[in-house]
Amino acid sequence: MAPTSATRPGRDHGRADARADGRTDGRAVERIYALQAGRKPWLSRAALTRWAVRAGVFVALCIILLPGLWVVLNAFRTNVAILARDDVFSASTYTLDNFRHIFGVGDAAAIPVRAYFTNSVIISVSSTVIAILVGLAGGYAFARYRFRAKNALFVGLMLSRAVPGIALSLPVFILWSWLGLIDTKIGTILVYVAMNVPFSVWLIDGFFRQIPRELAEAAEIDGCTRWQAFWYVEFPLATSGVASAAIFAFLTSWNEYALASQLTRSTDTKTLPVGLMDFTAQFTIDWAGMCAMAVIIIVPALILTFIVQKHLIAGLTLGGVKG
Repeated sequence: MAPTSATRPGRDHGRADARADGRTDGRAVERIYALQAGRKPWLSRAALTRWAVRAGVFVALCIILLPGLWVVLNAFRTNVAILARDDVFSASTYTLDNFRHIFGVGDAAAIPVRAYFTNSVIISVSSTVIAILVGLAGGYAFARYRFRAKNALFVGLMLSRAVPGIALSLPVFILWSWLGLIDTKIGTILVYVAMNVPFSVWLIDGFFRQIPRELAEAAEIDGCTRWQAFWYVEFPLATSGVASAAIFAFLTSWNEYALASQLTRSTDTKTLPVGLMDFTAQFTIDWAGMCAMAVIIIVPALILTFIVQKHLIAGLTLGGVKG
């Protein structure tokens, strides 16, 4: 005889209790149906799918993080140990000599890392501020106003972002040579501004589209000027999007190497990524010193990302959707 509800009091009672408590979620329902069907809950299709997704995410994280872990560990090893392929996890091979060499502690010849760091900060911050000001004006205009060839201009701006920066290195180098901007901070800043403006416009435009126009219109009815309505009503609501655009612009400028290596020559203009080439010679490469320098480059970017991660996530989730 097929089992009825009377012969399964435990299962039906558990299901009724779950509903009565008001805490029945998707997973609880899956477990109940799996038990009624005689299957183990952790072998259901939904559970297997979740575990497969988690395994895929774990593998992807390993692929992404392992190279960075290798760089960090080798920053504390000697070049001989790296070339000899000694055990990277052996604590006996760790040393701070690479960082002493970079900062000139003791008798070691110092790499001008302080100058490179200062140049990177000046160039990255300046290009970010200019790109955000331009992106804020452009994104707001695209989101709020109608004008001739608006869609064509927006598409053209986005297509310009699709061109790899390295593909423009030769034209930029020729033009900058003619203008006398090679080996100057302003020359590198202008290039980074051009790189960051399209993305800033796109992100800020999408974010302003999420803000109802009626808010600014109500402020104008109450006596605000157009500028006051923007500054006191709309801009505070868009700060997460603007902050996200600023973070991306800063990190792009901070980590960029290809164009900076073509446009900078002296210690007064080289950035930290370009300074990595100081560890290369005609026949040898100081891998340990290069890894230590890479750690110095990575740490400020990581600290900034952790500090502003809330704005970063909010800007990506809200600003990327057009209303």
